[in-house]
Amino acid sequence: MAYAYHEKIARINLTTGTVTVEKLDTDVAKKFIGGRGLGTKIIYDEGCATVDPLSPENKLVYITGPLTGATAPSSGRYMVVTKSPLTGMIASSNSGGIWGAKLKYAGWDALIVEGEAPEWTYINIVDDKIELLNAEEYLGMFSEALDDTLKEKHGKDASVLSIGMAGEKQSLLACIMNDKDRAAGRSGVGAVMGSKKLKAIVVRPTNRNADETLASAEALKEANKDVMVNIKENGLTSSGLRELGTACLVNVINSVGALPVRNWQDSHFEQAEDISGETLAEKYLVRAGACHRCPIACARVIKVGEKVVGGPEYEPIWAYGANCGNNDLEVINECNMLCNEYGLDAISTPCTIAAAMELYQRGAIKEEDCAGAPLEWGNGDSLREWVKRMGNPETELDYLMSSGSARLCEHFGMPEVSMSVKKQEMPAYDARAIQGIGVTYATSNRGGCHVRGYTIAPEVVGLPVQLDRTVTNEKAFWVKTFQDLTAVIDSLGMCLFTSFALGAPEYTKLLNAACGTDYTPEQVLELGERIYNIERMFNKAAGMKPEDDRLPKRLLTEPVVSGPSKGMTSKLEVTLPEYYEVRGWDNAFPTEETLKRLGLDECIAN
Repeated sequence: MAYAYHEKIARINLTTGTVTVEKLDTDVAKKFIGGRGLGTKIIYDEGCATVDPLSPENKLVYITGPLTGATAPSSGRYMVVTKSPLTGMIASSNSGGIWGAKLKYAGWDALIVEGEAPEWTYINIVDDKIELLNAEEYLGMFSEALDDTLKEKHGKDASVLSIGMAGEKQSLLACIMNDKDRAAGRSGVGAVMGSKKLKAIVVRPTNRNADETLASAEALKEANKDVMVNIKENGLTSSGLRELGTACLVNVINSVGALPVRNWQDSHFEQAEDISGETLAEKYLVRAGACHRCPIACARVIKVGEKVVGGPEYEPIWAYGANCGNNDLEVINECNMLCNEYGLDAISTPCTIAAAMELYQRGAIKEEDCAGAPLEWGNGDSLREWVKRMGNPETELDYLMSSGSARLCEHFGMPEVSMSVKKQEMPAYDARAIQGIGVTYATSNRGGCHVRGYTIAPEVVGLPVQLDRTVTNEKAFWVKTFQDLTAVIDSLGMCLFTSFALGAPEYTKLLNAACGTDYTPEQVLELGERIYNIERMFNKAAGMKPEDDRLPKRLLTEPVVSGPSKGMTSKLEVTLPEYYEVRGWDNAFPTEETLKRLGLDECIAN
């Protein structure tokens, strides 16, 4: 099982300044694959569930999968796994670009970073050599400038991972950036990095071949040829995402009445065309962009003024657009760029602004509180200003806003205004209009999230089959299946978007070729199920309660006001008990029988 792994983990203690090389336990890797799964296993075993997320005792695991950097489609992914300061539960944030592949090329399966540096520090990695260097001079720099500066110092072929000012100030919405505009975006992982006084990690491998670790490079090449046929024959992965990016969804989701408007007060935006993928391509697109080894090329490279920068995905377009009552795409592009520069979560940041706009609408936040940037729906100048303030907070309201909508709304005595689950803001699909995604949101181990079980694929797009979005029938089964498969994809080191064209049989073929295993698709899905369950047990140890698996009251009691989904509410009271039954859970947590079946006996005591 050593195949596809270097069997090397670097444990970096920032308090003592020491680096220890540890051997990867390949038996554990076999049970949890790598990436998200193995990272969760590591922090579960090391007791991170019960520590303060911003204390030196919390750990950050930067981890690749067995296919990261290898000859497989969209295999440039890595995960950041830690305890979230935003939710108090598991954080596992995924990012692309090339940083993860370069970590693998440098000879490392993972980095475990612990402790707290006595002064601001960055890590420099060149193959086996790891050194800790002073980072004081880089404080306050934007992501792009820091990337350029560190490459100038360490080599143009280096890859840079870093936090911005938001992470330095431990904003709970801080993300981790790499390769200028790629982000491990959610759950406040950048705040954990900031709490450790770790500014950046630079990786420069001298070897660019990950295939040398494979069971059979030839077998993987053959498997890759087979799965590429699927990708080339699928309309989304062959051309749709390349032409319009993820913003192709703006008109699609709006057409079914599931595009949340003005902090989810409605779900149909009359001006959706103004902020659509088609409009973005027509007015601002320079070219499509792609992460390492990606044939899909969904990224947008756009012009913002005189600058050419990474453009927005569907979620920030919606969040700065319809959700803030704004139809100015230029403002959205600028705000997305600012999120990248300050190192802010590009979903939670605008969703928190939208919640603040509703608080302003209701009179809870006063004009005098806004210091010249009134929180009015659709006010582009205010949107830009509040991103800057949240990225570099100074006043009490700045800090409240940078802590997320749940804490903001609790402060003003209106917790129901926060459109979040487990204190993390929900993304761009109204669960009143799409029943399955509501179960995904409610049961996501990392809080409000769509990429832990993307049932939009069958419920709206029709992949792999078309489901009726309005009914609850079999949604529990589909959510569980998508959650388990996604856990596999995240752990392999591949991109979720490949799942528009690939299913469990194709991922099984790639994993077997890389690792020399002989899994069946059913066994691979069980690996994903094991990963999802250990995440849930981490949350239980961290203090999660059954009532945390819920949706905002608005989605359960306030019907959609207008559009194709008018009158609909989420039927979570029907689907959640069905989901627990399908999962083998009792009142939100795995039964002892389920844990034993999945080989998670170490979790039973919890």
